Amino acid sequence: MSRYAAARVYALPESLDELVGPISGTVTLPRHIDWGPPYAYDLADEADLLLMYERVIREAQSPADLQSHLDAGLLRRHWSDLFLPAPALVAWQARFPELSPAAAAA
Repeated sequence: MSRYAAARVYALPESLDELVGPISGTVTLPRHIDWGPPYAYDLADEADLLLMYERVIREAQSPADLQSHLDAGLLRRHWSDLFLPAPALVAWQARFPELSPAAAAA
């Protein structure tokens, strides 16, 4: 794990129900979240969706970033498929135990 990932403070929403981002179409993330070349994420393409969710969770600076780009239903459905730094996983699963692997198996 990188020192950046370990030291980073990850933004979290108060509730998953606050996550009302798009569920279809294409999304171009703001530069403070995705600073690479401009890219339109196609939410119908699972690889694009996962990549976008990983970037938003890693780089969101506020709950507002999460609220405008993530959808609670899509997040729940794809949580176990996301590749996230351990500190981000721990923070999200501590706040939302329903995302933990044990909850998914129940």
